[in-house]
Amino acid sequence: MKHIIWLTIFAFFGFIKVSDAQELNRANTFEKPFPFNTDSLIFQLKTLSSDAFQGRRTGTAGAEKAKNHIIKKFKNLKVLPFTRDYQQSFSFISRGKSYSGVNILGYVKGSKHPEDYIVVSGHYDHEGIKNNQIYNGADDNASGVAALFAFAEYFETHPPEHSVILAAFDAEELGLSGSRYFVANSIVPLKHIKLNLNMDMISRNDNNQLYVVGTAFNDSLKKAISNYKNSDKLSLLMGHDGNDGLENWTMSSDQAPFHQNNIPFLYFGVEDHQDYHKPTDTFENIHPEFYKNAVKTIISIFITLDAMPF
Repeated sequence: MKHIIWLTIFAFFGFIKVSDAQELNRANTFEKPFPFNTDSLIFQLKTLSSDAFQGRRTGTAGAEKAKNHIIKKFKNLKVLPFTRDYQQSFSFISRGKSYSGVNILGYVKGSKHPEDYIVVSGHYDHEGIKNNQIYNGADDNASGVAALFAFAEYFETHPPEHSVILAAFDAEELGLSGSRYFVANSIVPLKHIKLNLNMDMISRNDNNQLYVVGTAFNDSLKKAISNYKNSDKLSLLMGHDGNDGLENWTMSSDQAPFHQNNIPFLYFGVEDHQDYHKPTDTFENIHPEFYKNAVKTIISIFITLDAMPF
């Protein structure tokens, strides 16, 4: 996450009409019960960030184990494969070294707009083992992958209106290579991918603040997020998009290839913490209550956006 990549940023404007700005406020109330099993969410983050997965570096045995775990979980949650056995293999070169990666793609058919897609994504790779230390990547980004499972659990009883691709991207830490391949070799015409919701580092923040990036490029998304009602449990803040003096995250994670192809996106993440890209980014250092509320917030926003016409 948060690689600084100097690329041309393409701006684009509204893709949806907001017919009822108050719908989001009704959907996001914290008084409602969690729409997923919070114990399972925490367990999955703990599992994926354990030493058994050896930091999940692309092309390693740990990454293979993580891939198999994610596929098994998708199957258990009745998520259909979007590709053969959920896998999209690709090869690339990074810093003079050749790699083979595998994106994991699940599919949930839309109930009203099955030909149009929302991609909900989070990368599953991390730094692996360096200097005999395991970089577990609990926040970065076991947190985003476990949240994909929470989405899948929600869809079991609440089918989305638009078809959803649940994408666990590989090789984000190596130049966003998995998401770049996915977009460049899209299985469906890009014009049918209406939105990307990307999650990368969403499980801890000392101030209970979660940032959402992407509203600066789309008036409808900005209006929808502006109507989100914060609570004392979590503050959702717009920013880090190049317009507020903060570090620009527009191109920092797997939303970047979508943005470059004029596909609207929202990227959810926290500001860097003391354990970012260090061996200390472990399960013990996440903030469980913040994480649960962050995932609930993101699903609430999805519900509202899914109900809007594209």
